[in-house]
Amino acid sequence: MLIIEGMLPFVSPQKYRQMVAEITRLSDNHIRNIGLVVMVIGVAVLFFVRR
Repeated sequence: MLIIEGMLPFVSPQKYRQMVAEITRLSDNHIRNIGLVVMVIGVAVLFFVRR
């Protein structure tokens, strides 16, 4: 997981800064919804990979 998270800042630090700046402008509820969606996708991927 850390490898995937580290790819964007390694490959394109400028885009990473822009993305972080955009995230700071989102509301807490919007960030929570994004986190929930990402978690559900992660659980689904694990379910299908382990099958």
